[in-house]
Amino acid sequence: MEIFLNKDKPVVRLRAFRAIDDPKTCELFIEGHTHVLTSIGITKVTSSKNDWMYNPAAFVLVVEDLEGKRVYGGARVHVAGGNQPLPLEEAASALDSNVFDLVWKYAQNGTGELCGLWNSREIAGYGVGSIFLIRAAVAISQQLGIKSLFAFCAPYTIKPVATCGMELEPSIGNEGTFVYPKLDLVATTMILKDVDTLSKAEEEDKIAIVKLRKDLNVVKNETLRKKEITIHYETLIPLINNWDLDHAISEAYNNFQKATVSIDGANNFTFL
Repeated sequence: MEIFLNKDKPVVRLRAFRAIDDPKTCELFIEGHTHVLTSIGITKVTSSKNDWMYNPAAFVLVVEDLEGKRVYGGARVHVAGGNQPLPLEEAASALDSNVFDLVWKYAQNGTGELCGLWNSREIAGYGVGSIFLIRAAVAISQQLGIKSLFAFCAPYTIKPVATCGMELEPSIGNEGTFVYPKLDLVATTMILKDVDTLSKAEEEDKIAIVKLRKDLNVVKNETLRKKEITIHYETLIPLINNWDLDHAISEAYNNFQKATVSIDGANNFTFL
């Protein structure tokens, strides 16, 4: 039976989990994200590669129907030290190898990246991709123990991540910006330096994030520009006791050591 979304007042679930613990939902995430990207002419994005499904340091947020059969949007938090570099490292290293030093600087205390943010046209306008998934990603970062969080932003996501406490990281690229993933698009490197305290977050966002951290499983009626949506938040990550940040930090160091620069006439930086 096909599932239809009630456009008058949608009711959805926003759920967090570790990628390796729920491959079926990961596949639904990939299907929906790929459809959104191809619809706007983007076919090559590092964060859209599917290897993250098998990354023990990748955590997923999905907005889905209450039965878990349809995914309307999602985002991911990748922690440095998994079996792949952060999407930011993969995307930016071909232009600026200093990205490896930047990530390791923060990875020593636990860092990650908010990536793969998307929402379907069905749920556009309700704030899923522009507000609620971003807040939830920042909220679950505390569960993971990381102290900072990167984002490689399209122009339209700079403001919503900034209101959650992120700021421009100008040390790589062209003052923090890169032409990516197409010649007519610019990506900006942003970072939240204090996951725990959110000192630069706007008050409304900070209050919402702190509440999500206290009430990990809660039903809330959210409103954006007079459009209402009921969200069943389930942001307590199942099996979180199996997560070992210290091991991830150790692996992040190993990954940093393996990052080498190869110059072959043109600068070609490769993560080995």
